[in-house]
Formats: sequence, C-alpha cells, structure tokens
Amino acid sequence: MRFSPKTVGTASAVITVVIWTSFIVIARASADPSRGATLTPFDIALLRILGASSILLPWGAWLVRSGTAPGWLGVSPLPWRITVLTGFFGGLLYAMLAYAGFFFAPAAHASVLMPGSLPLWTALLAALILHDRITPARALGLACIVAGDLLVGGASLLKAFEGGVVWKGDLLFMAAALCWSVYSVLARKFALDAVRATIAITTFAFITYVPVYTLLIATGAVDTRLGEVPVGTVVFQALFQGVGSVVISGITFTQMIRYFGPVRSTMITALVPGLSALGAVLFLGEPLSVSLLGGLALVTLGILFGVRAAGVRTPVSVATNDRSTLGMAGKHSK
Repeated sequence: MRFSPKTVGTASAVITVVIWTSFIVIARASADPSRGATLTPFDIALLRILGASSILLPWGAWLVRSGTAPGWLGVSPLPWRITVLTGFFGGLLYAMLAYAGFFFAPAAHASVLMPGSLPLWTALLAALILHDRITPARALGLACIVAGDLLVGGASLLKAFEGGVVWKGDLLFMAAALCWSVYSVLARKFALDAVRATIAITTFAFITYVPVYTLLIATGAVDTRLGEVPVGTVVFQALFQGVGSVVISGITFTQMIRYFGPVRSTMITALVPGLSALGAVLFLGEPLSVSLLGGLALVTLGILFGVRAAGVRTPVSVATNDRSTLGMAGKHSK
C-alpha cells in the first residue's frame, strides 16, 4: 500500500509531536523518586542507549560494509573525529543531564526549559561558531524565551536558599538543552545527514557509557535497580526511550521536514511545550501555577516569533539555512 506525500508528512508530524511530548511525561514518571521510581536516571539512560543501539548499530555496520559511508570501528558511518564530537554532546551528555534533571524537577519545568532553551542556545552558538546574524526579529523572539525561562526557573533558583532541589533539575534541563544545541550546530557545520548523525552519536554513547556504567555497577560504585524491576519495565524503557525517542522520532522528524519544510515543521513542534505541560497536569497530577503558565506562553511565543521571522526570508536564504532552522526546532530526536 502506497500513501500520498501529504499522508506520510501528516502522520510523521503527529508521531513526532506525540513522542516528544510523551518523552517528557514518561521520563519524569520514571525518574521521580516521590512516585517510588524503580529505575535511577542513569539506568534509564543506559536502556535508552541499548534500545537505540539494537537498531542503529547494525544499520551503521551495513552502511559501512556497503561502502556508502567512510566508517569508524566498522559501525559509525562518520569519521572518528566527528563521531566523538557530536556523540559526546548529542549522544552522551544530553541523555545523562536530561534524565538526571527529571529526578529533581517536575515535567512541567522540563516542558518549558528544554524545548524552550534550544532556540536560545542554538542561536547564540550559531552566531559564535557559524557567524550567523541574529536579526532584530529573532532577537525579540529569543528575549521572550529568556523571559519565559526566568519566569519558570527563576522561582526555583530563589528557593535554593530554602533547601529546595527543583532548581537543580532546572539547571540540568538548561544544560541538556545546551548540549543538544552544540550537537545541532556541529551537525550544521559538518553538513551531516540526520540518520547517519543519529547512528554516529548512538555509537559513541554505546562504546563509552555502556562499558563504564557496567563496570561501576559491577564494582558497587553506583546504585542500580535494573535487577530489581520486572522485565517488562526494562523492555518498555528500552523500546520507548531508545527505539521510540531516538530511532522512530528521528525518522519521522526527517520525513516531516521533507513535506512541511523546516519553518512549518518548527511551528508544529512548538506544540510540544504546551502539550507536555498539559500532560504533566493530567497524568502526573502536577500543579499548573501562574508563573508556569506565563513562562510557557512566553517560550511558545518566542519560538513562533522566531520561526515567523525566519519564514520571511527569500527561498534561497531559507534553503541555505535549513539546518539552522532545524536547530531552532531542537532535535532530530528526543
């Protein structure tokens, strides 16, 4: 059965938004200690890497063997230097920081601070590394994002003196967004294909995180609950966090870009902060405060404003800045 391009594009957009939204809600539900979480954040990161590797490493090996990619270690379809650079930020640090953040802060904060910070960090890094120009219109959009982040994260930072821990999660979310922005800018700098880049960063995460974390578990240096949970929990986390959040959403995001274009796609993914915040309220019972609502509105407005500013460029300009706009969207995968 063959589907029309419109059907494929629309289905890809729906799948991408659903997975990105679910990622935030499920990660918080899995890592929140107050809910009797059965896995540590680093256990979840391990299952994410293993789940993605089960699909992407054989795919990478096939690309290398077929001669369509230069290859490193017979698995990564990119040279070793690019694999290490992109994998360190996009494959290793991002997962560790994001899941650790869910241990301290609610999903509603992640909804604002992770997708909301991505355009900010990406624009600043692109200006610094790629010498992109920040137009007044984009600067206004970024200012809205900063205001929204401060409205949400600023309150928890002020409570740090009272012994609260939410601020730790907020900072971890911001750091995770920064790491993915570095990856996005590097992907643009090296003109990387989305699929090969995703295989490469997963390869690096696998060869570094998996053996080190396994050794730490074996020596008792870190606590793990992998042996205490039902097999179904382990399988679910590997499938959703790895296969779903990394592999499937990476492919559907690429398909969405092909049909809707980078600007319209970014406007579609601007739904994620609001939907994930709403999901946190409905499924996790998190409160929706006035400051959170205000921050959510400002961040969403900033993203949409920045995208509309990018959309008024000439077709040539848009074509040459596709990867920059993808950086505004934030990710090839969550």
